[in-house]
Amino acid sequence: MQYFLFKEFDSPDLPNSGRNMDPEFLELLDFARTLAGIPFKITSGYRTKEHNEKVGGKQASSHLIGKAVDLACTNSRERHIILTSLIEAGFNRIGIANNFIHVDSDGTDKGGEKSPNVIWTY
Repeated sequence: MQYFLFKEFDSPDLPNSGRNMDPEFLELLDFARTLAGIPFKITSGYRTKEHNEKVGGKQASSHLIGKAVDLACTNSRERHIILTSLIEAGFNRIGIANNFIHVDSDGTDKGGEKSPNVIWTY
């Protein structure tokens, strides 16, 4: 990875857990960061089951398998740059909140397939 350290993806309750991130996901994220030309601050990466429950994550959260991150986003210009770079890099599952952007590359959940080509709001 050119722009990130594994520790940026650690679950707060498990040191070195950032190494559980999916390598293909990280490659795409690093490419998106190249396209964006601005820093990406990871606010949530890999999550243990316990941490996911603590933060109110979904039972089938993509964070649990290392295929999701939340990126800090504090203004509309950053939001546009980050979103554009994620889409150009090939991500197709994006959630937008007031102060972060969720991106994942997970294709399945316990009930079947997670929908591709979706953008949702929180």
